[in-house]
Amino acid sequence: MATLSNDGGRRRVQFIDSKGKRRSVGLGSVPLRTAESWRSHIEQLALAARHGQAIPDATAAWLGKLGDKQIEKLAKVDLVPRRQSATLDAFCAQFIADRTDVKSATVIVFGHTRRNLVKFFGPAKPLRDITVGDADRWRLWLRSHDEVGENGKSRTVRLADNTIRRRTGIAKQMFKVAVRQGLIAASPFADLVAAVRGNTSRQHFITTADAAAILDACPTTEWRLIFALSRWGGLRCPSEHLALKWGDVDWERGKLRVWSPKTEHHVGGESRLIPLFPEVRTELETLWGEVEVELSQKPKPSEEPIITRYRDPSQNLRTTFQKIVKRAGLELWPKLFHNLRATRETELAERFPMHVVCAWIGNSTAVAMKHYLQTTDDHFAQAIGEGTEKTVQKTVQNTATASSTDANAAPTGTPKPLENTGNAVKADLPLVCLMGDTGLEPVTPSLSSWCSSQLS
Repeated sequence: MATLSNDGGRRRVQFIDSKGKRRSVGLGSVPLRTAESWRSHIEQLALAARHGQAIPDATAAWLGKLGDKQIEKLAKVDLVPRRQSATLDAFCAQFIADRTDVKSATVIVFGHTRRNLVKFFGPAKPLRDITVGDADRWRLWLRSHDEVGENGKSRTVRLADNTIRRRTGIAKQMFKVAVRQGLIAASPFADLVAAVRGNTSRQHFITTADAAAILDACPTTEWRLIFALSRWGGLRCPSEHLALKWGDVDWERGKLRVWSPKTEHHVGGESRLIPLFPEVRTELETLWGEVEVELSQKPKPSEEPIITRYRDPSQNLRTTFQKIVKRAGLELWPKLFHNLRATRETELAERFPMHVVCAWIGNSTAVAMKHYLQTTDDHFAQAIGEGTEKTVQKTVQNTATASSTDANAAPTGTPKPLENTGNAVKADLPLVCLMGDTGLEPVTPSLSSWCSSQLS
């Protein structure tokens, strides 16, 4: 706990650092209220350093308002980093280095944002000098800017809206950390929109006929399986394909365990079970027939990867798949592999409950609704077909009723109950059980005419 002392009018805050050593920060001749504020925030900084926790927001905001000399006092006792190191490129580099909790692919994405920030602001730009207006201009600059490629030539780069949103979100993460560390008072990126939106213009449904053509155009058995796992298994390509081992196939129960590097950091997200859909099982059995003899000589066949020929990181499955699609005589569609997953999730959603579908695909209902489920031409065709069928059925019913009903004749045979469709009873059906107004003889007016007579 930090304490406040007074030595001849000069105030001092004493505290215990993370190593258990007593340290002090001299405040000089300051009002008691100011000294108490320092004591409270120093106590929070010491607790955060001792327990490896983030500093509270109020303390972070307080640090951001301090001058360089005041920050230096705190830096000398190891409560905060020295402010002169808080330049943009140095800070971004340290932020990325500290994120040991993310995957290498995420580190690459962080690097893209760092490159954009440094390109726009310059590597030596102090974090404290970046304003809200600067952040707004940076986001607009992302839409179209010049970059020098590996060949040394300048090219104009135009980023998609969702790419801009992702990089804005990462910039917000970075500068939020800067606030937590007391390097700045507030993040200039805090109010920028970063939520990724669904883009229906980039959706494409791969029909069964097109999928069959692509499957026939695949050059190898492994490529046929890669496509089948993507189109009918709904796997993420290539990470989930390359993680599959033969021991993950449960032939007897018809299940396949899919390991997901993308979601493994979530509780229970390291893997999921999916059915061995017939299209997937066919290609798996074909490949197993080709490698069974070779695998039998391995010490642990179940630990052998299913996909073996395309594991080199330098191989680009997307480029090869583009050639396969063209060989099948089809036009390329946006987001080649993502739309394969989206197509499968759309199909499954028509047959199974959404919680089951999401468990198989490996996403949430919210993500499925926003980025995966599609409205297809078949949906419109089915809707039109169902409407036409009901209209024809009603017309035939009306005609049959009109030709067989005579208001002056007694009913013959056993009367049929009124047909109830939801909450409404059909108004033009004969009312065979009502009694006439003048006697006990039954009459057969239509329900609508009887209701009208009663109301009048």
